[in-house]
Amino acid sequence: MSALEPMLLTIITASTPLLLAAIGELVCERSGVLNLGVEGMMIVGAVAAFGTAYTTGSPLLGIVAGMLAAVALSLLFGFLTLRLMCNQVATGLALTILGLGLSGMIGESFVGEPGVKLSQISIPMLSDLPLVGKVLFGQDVLVYASFAIVGLTSYVLFRSRWGLILRAVGDNHTSAHALGYSVLRVRYLAVMFGGACSGLAGAYLSLAYTPQWTEGMSAGRGWIALALVVFASWRPGRVLIGAYLFGAVSILQFHAQASGVTLPSQLMSSLPYLVTIVVLVIISQNRQLTKTNSPACLGKPFSPDR
Repeated sequence: MSALEPMLLTIITASTPLLLAAIGELVCERSGVLNLGVEGMMIVGAVAAFGTAYTTGSPLLGIVAGMLAAVALSLLFGFLTLRLMCNQVATGLALTILGLGLSGMIGESFVGEPGVKLSQISIPMLSDLPLVGKVLFGQDVLVYASFAIVGLTSYVLFRSRWGLILRAVGDNHTSAHALGYSVLRVRYLAVMFGGACSGLAGAYLSLAYTPQWTEGMSAGRGWIALALVVFASWRPGRVLIGAYLFGAVSILQFHAQASGVTLPSQLMSSLPYLVTIVVLVIISQNRQLTKTNSPACLGKPFSPDR
């Protein structure tokens, strides 16, 4: 039991950035926009959050800065793909490359500097419970926020008028436009929400997961978040399950190495990405499931003048 608690705590810290980034991308894709720039937005959010927290001493201001920086990148993506109708796949890949390069340039002066760690919020009495106390009631604000965002996203998508409009835009943007809804406005808002969530994920990396700045510290998590959306078949609740499943895989490899497993360390480190590939291959075999749940207009451009 003494070894289980720290393992659960590390699984939560590994899963939270995946969950935040994936839930933002899910809303973006539900509107019919495929943004492959999650990795770039996440890393820019991480450096903006660290730099702001380091200079001001306030991790909360760092979180806000991380969100705003990622939203700014998402607006660039939205302008190129929604207004200028550039290819979404190519633009998303370019956004990731831009984010990685931009974060390396901005964060050069922060390498090796001590970070400002996001403090944990301990709920009185509940946080003192054995095993589940610190795991469930002693986390930082972004862990609690991730659960709240998943719940609110699920409610808005499937139980509100705005969610119905967003899903309609993603499934048939021509019909939604004919009914009088602004397809571009809905998609802009969805893209901005995805950027904000990616910024939160990046802020978590540099303020809570490892409170420091290291170039490339997102380490491919944005790509795993993209795979999680498909794994979850565009359902928020399944994103939560998938994020913690992948987070557990990434953490258990370290515990396996510490316990003396003789497999090469390079193979163990690649395990989360191998699992991602295997899961995507398995899902791709069920074409009916993918076709039924995926937004019909995903990745398709829309022009109100045509």
